[in-house]
Amino acid sequence: MDETICRSKMKQIIQDLKRGHTILEDIPVPLVRKGTLLIKTNRSLVSLGTEKMLVEFGKSNLISKARQQPEKVKQVLDKIKTEGLLPTLEAVFNKLDEPIPLGYCNAGEVIAVGENVTEFRVGDRVASNGPHAEIVCVPQNLVAKIPEGVTYEEASFTVIGSIGLQGIRLIHPTMGETIVVIGLGLIGLLTTQLLLANGCNVIGFDFDPQKVRLAVDSGAKAFLASAVNVVKIVEELTNGVGCDGVIITASTKSNDVISQAAQMSRKKGRIVLVGVIGLDIQRADFFKKELTFQVSCSYGPGRYDENYEFRGQDYPIGYVRWTEKRNFEAVLDAMQKKRVNVNPLITERVPLQDYLKIYNNMGGESIASILEYPVTGIANETVLRLPTSLMPPSKGVIGIIGAGNFTKMTLLPALKNTGAFYKYISSAGGLSSKSLARKYSFEYSTTDYKKVLDDHDVDLVMITTRHDLHSAMVIETIEAGKNVFVEKPLAIKREELENIIAAYQVATKPISVSVGFNRRFSPHARKAKLLLGDSVMNIICTMNAGFIPSDVWVQDMNTGGGRIIGEACHFIDLMLYFTGSRVLNVSMSAMGSNPSENTDNAIITLKFENGSQGVINYFSNGNKEHDKERVEIYSQGRILIIENFRKMKGYGFKGFSSMNTQLDKGHKAQCKLLLEQVKTGSDPIIPFEDIVNTTKASFAAIDSLKEGKWITV
Repeated sequence: MDETICRSKMKQIIQDLKRGHTILEDIPVPLVRKGTLLIKTNRSLVSLGTEKMLVEFGKSNLISKARQQPEKVKQVLDKIKTEGLLPTLEAVFNKLDEPIPLGYCNAGEVIAVGENVTEFRVGDRVASNGPHAEIVCVPQNLVAKIPEGVTYEEASFTVIGSIGLQGIRLIHPTMGETIVVIGLGLIGLLTTQLLLANGCNVIGFDFDPQKVRLAVDSGAKAFLASAVNVVKIVEELTNGVGCDGVIITASTKSNDVISQAAQMSRKKGRIVLVGVIGLDIQRADFFKKELTFQVSCSYGPGRYDENYEFRGQDYPIGYVRWTEKRNFEAVLDAMQKKRVNVNPLITERVPLQDYLKIYNNMGGESIASILEYPVTGIANETVLRLPTSLMPPSKGVIGIIGAGNFTKMTLLPALKNTGAFYKYISSAGGLSSKSLARKYSFEYSTTDYKKVLDDHDVDLVMITTRHDLHSAMVIETIEAGKNVFVEKPLAIKREELENIIAAYQVATKPISVSVGFNRRFSPHARKAKLLLGDSVMNIICTMNAGFIPSDVWVQDMNTGGGRIIGEACHFIDLMLYFTGSRVLNVSMSAMGSNPSENTDNAIITLKFENGSQGVINYFSNGNKEHDKERVEIYSQGRILIIENFRKMKGYGFKGFSSMNTQLDKGHKAQCKLLLEQVKTGSDPIIPFEDIVNTTKASFAAIDSLKEGKWITV
């Protein structure tokens, strides 16, 4: 069967980092989401800097990739020490197998508007940082309206122009000042035009005669860097004073650029880095002149701030005059008023289907390459069917909602050889689900998860989305009459849990609810349970969890629920399994004099109904070279120590002293048992009441921290 979809396919350019191929891929059309716009692309601009770097990285061999990312090599070595060679190699190759969407300079027409978007309407012409795709879904704060008189082609320069503009804003130029631009690629040439529009004298340097000529044509004094002494030229043109500022838009590993920038600057001059250069800064170059140096961050304030970019929370204009969105608008305004002219910079225009004419010649003389998209018809199908000759069985047909790291790195490898039939995999953007669908022979890839719930064949839905989406999707799956597996946590708020319980209790047919509490299924945990039998015990679980920045989504109580609810729940469930008893009371303390509820340095103490007790040490301030997880169990003169689910030692047991395996946290065993349970209709692999108790205990831990007392579950 040809790879096809029912009505019309969407095309997107991606980079295959593992094989080095640049591909025009068929992708299901994304759905418009809350706070976003759906845009039909008319033109997009190829960034010959960033995209060339990704393409060349993809084409390089594994050794070369490692040399280019020495910090990643250290992470791999640390992972080998703690988790073993084979699991680490599998993780590395899975990561390289992830397709990278190319492009971030997009112009097109709005075809759908998401909830809470009030500024835009269907039919608006807009510029955005969307990728090279026929349809893009972009958050509203990364979109700007195209004014009258500006073409789609010109508007496709908006985002890359904003990168240069942000560098200018950081250097604070005033009329009449002399600013040097080092590196006259596309960003450098746009920076030059914007500086001239600001009333500055501009001196430019590059090694390419064509780029130097374009800078001269725009009104700058530009020179071939290989033919002159760049420092002396600046001194001559400023009567020996030096320039007021330097904006570096070059890309080189050499440290000469930063040294030259310092030498050509006047006393108290400013240097801003927009590009990528060697930064072995000599103190003497900066000391006597008291120079300032700053690195510019992409398009401007708001960049990489999840609240701004994905939740639509704008910065007050009275406090932050120029955000990335307002920089977009400023560049478009300059185009409308003819202060910036991008047309001389365009060296080629290529139809989307001929994209390789650009990507196979990225080392040529091109400055700005434009991709042209079909103007008729709109790709509109959210489901992509892939080639398969298999017929779904009557039981064990799965649909996966979520195609992120957990699905790719953990879940799908664990599902191998379990007898599962892969029918659907869903992701919001479509690219990650399409990639995994092809690799694991799914029948369908989709951007609409409701297609999974509506399919009569699917009898197990596996949910691996962000934590704040878990509860609603679990309830929808229960109401659809399907078994559900959700990666932990089940819910991040008490009312969400109560709603799940209510839906489960009124389900119209017997279904199971499972959560990704996999540790209890590891061979070490199973062996420990067998050795311990039914007994009262003390358990200490220590998680050397590792540092995660506070602005990552899992740390947000409304999105990820925090790491105690989102991750420490693993060990609450493991203790339930070992003790055979549910949590009765919980107390939690945390590091610091006034810890917040999303702490990730905490000690949780639990008392169980049968008299057992447990302590969970959840710490993020340790060292990666040490084991990540350690379990100690004390019972009836016996001790078991589990080290990172690779080693287990026993003391006081007849006939048992140690057990060694490859790293095995129980994911595969859980998946196998879950599929057997779905096929046979046997009892749930984890009792629903245990799942509820674990979830309530995690909430109680947070309540205990806030109230400073023991909490009854």
